[in-house]
Amino acid sequence: MRLLLGAALLAGAAIATAAPQGAGVNDTAITAAGFPATLGEYRFFADGAAQRPAAGVTPYRVQTPLWSDGADKLRFVYLPTGTQARAQGEGLLDLPVGAALIKTFKLEGRLIETRVLLHRADGWVALPYQWNREQTEARLVLGGARLDLTTPQGARISYAVPNKNQCKECHQQKDAVVPLGPKARNLAAAWLISWHKAGKLDQVPAVAARVPLWEERAKLPATPVARGWLDANCAHCHNPAGSASNSGLDLRWEQGDPVKLGIMKRPVAAGRGSGGLEYDVLPGHPDKSIMIYRMGSLEGGISMPELGRSTVDPAGQAAVARWIGEMKQ
Repeated sequence: MRLLLGAALLAGAAIATAAPQGAGVNDTAITAAGFPATLGEYRFFADGAAQRPAAGVTPYRVQTPLWSDGADKLRFVYLPTGTQARAQGEGLLDLPVGAALIKTFKLEGRLIETRVLLHRADGWVALPYQWNREQTEARLVLGGARLDLTTPQGARISYAVPNKNQCKECHQQKDAVVPLGPKARNLAAAWLISWHKAGKLDQVPAVAARVPLWEERAKLPATPVARGWLDANCAHCHNPAGSASNSGLDLRWEQGDPVKLGIMKRPVAAGRGSGGLEYDVLPGHPDKSIMIYRMGSLEGGISMPELGRSTVDPAGQAAVARWIGEMKQ
């Protein structure tokens, strides 16, 4: 009897990840007050385990991604029927109320978590959902979670599913939670054109300089590769409205002031994170630059970025070191 009941529960959970025949995305789950207990309630996926999106949910990718211990990430965007996103130059797309951004993390060949950003009338809400072992459903984990996992590089890590406040910490600019990834400069031109043709984007934004495609970094100049990595991994905190504004660093892609990028800049809020070094970035000397020292550390109070990783990003560190190494003093 117990075995039959367990099988029935599993079957029921499996059904929960698939949208009912003919059912679309649950707009009420996105916009209403409260936090849905399961990812399946939103109906973002026709098949959750396969990450096959429902009608109206569009896959996308960013040119240079945030490092997350080598996890594969699957990204999707949803707009309510009859609405459009608006281009805002090279920056973030302006997504309407009722929109959602969905990002699923995979490690060890399985789904680990899905983070959602929901645009409600009073602003954006960020929520984390953890997938079960059976890969049939993801449940809300407001308090976050810790999982023992192995990275693609073979490292055993204590992987952190962020709690709701940690989601907010990275996404908060001044007093508002905002998306980070879908900036026009960090999206492929072909994707933006196709989204515009589909009626989901009011116009194709003009982008003077696009963030490089990360897979092509080896054949590209050092500066845009490193600047793209810093924009994706550091600039959400290191900007005038971010949580690390007191550092004096502004690592956004559009920043052109060398000192604000750390070049020949002495630290103002690094504490022991300076490692005894004098400059955030010392041209020609990555080994004497605080930026490289902190990127290479996993120690609390020193490690940068602070959240979202348990391992060093070797390719990211190499890209920034190459940029600094090619600088002329």
